[in-house]
Amino acid sequence: MAPRTTISGVAACCRAGAASALRPVQSSQTPLVSLFAALSIQTRNASILSQLRDNKGAHQKRIRVGRGPSSGKGKTSGRGHKGQGQHGKVKPWFQGGQTPLIRTWGQKGFVNHRADVMSEVNLDRLQAFIDAGRIDASKPITPVELIRSGLVGKVRDGIKILARGKEDLRTPVQLLVSRASAGAIDAVEAAGGSVVTRYFTKQSIQWLLDGKSQLTEDSWKPLAIGPEHVDAAVAKLRAAPHLRRLPDPTSRWDIEYYRDPAHRGYMSHQLAPGESPSLYFKVPGEQRVVRPGGKVIEQKKAEDVLF
Repeated sequence: MAPRTTISGVAACCRAGAASALRPVQSSQTPLVSLFAALSIQTRNASILSQLRDNKGAHQKRIRVGRGPSSGKGKTSGRGHKGQGQHGKVKPWFQGGQTPLIRTWGQKGFVNHRADVMSEVNLDRLQAFIDAGRIDASKPITPVELIRSGLVGKVRDGIKILARGKEDLRTPVQLLVSRASAGAIDAVEAAGGSVVTRYFTKQSIQWLLDGKSQLTEDSWKPLAIGPEHVDAAVAKLRAAPHLRRLPDPTSRWDIEYYRDPAHRGYMSHQLAPGESPSLYFKVPGEQRVVRPGGKVIEQKKAEDVLF
């Protein structure tokens, strides 16, 4: 490491150079040469090497065991007297030889490693980015805008809107996201905006960012069901440039979520009046008890039955 010039040395050098510059020049040397000559004769040292040290709290003192009773870790080194705990190593889950509790009572629950990982966006952060001009509230806000603005830093399985800071939201926005909480939906609609939840995957969001797919009205709405719609859909796709279509949900949980009007799902328009979004449970209705001969003997009321 190069030696450093001390502050006092620089000050003395500058004073000497300035004084020599003010004196009449007796020789062929210019004032600038005299100034550099004064700099060259100053002493320099490397005292900074003796002042280098870690930041406070960066280094923790190592605990030294077996170094006398005054340290609190002497003699038995904190292991106690005799037994397996002092002489050997005990597994953290060892329970002294009894039947393990996990075997007695069983294990409850599990960790779903296949669960979707959502990026969470709160309403106060959304309003802050709108105020800063990083998000245009006059256009629909999709995962593409949220990621490109920096509000969401990493592409995950989807984006969920949460209601923290809902009192700060004052701009009407049109949101198209994967999921939204009930409080966030109420706050956005109270401000004059709208929320639509659509099924996304990590790959489909990356397609949108790369320009391999587009979020037009036709691309995010589900395909029409029925053989009479096939020819029209195929002709429309052939006429347009090749773009990957966004996937639709296939699991029962996802289908029921996006069929539910309470979640503002994009498939909720497929429900008939009075139809349940569930694929298994049905809305309670009128039921009749029929004898084997076909005669109706009783008609139950809708409020008296569960299913």
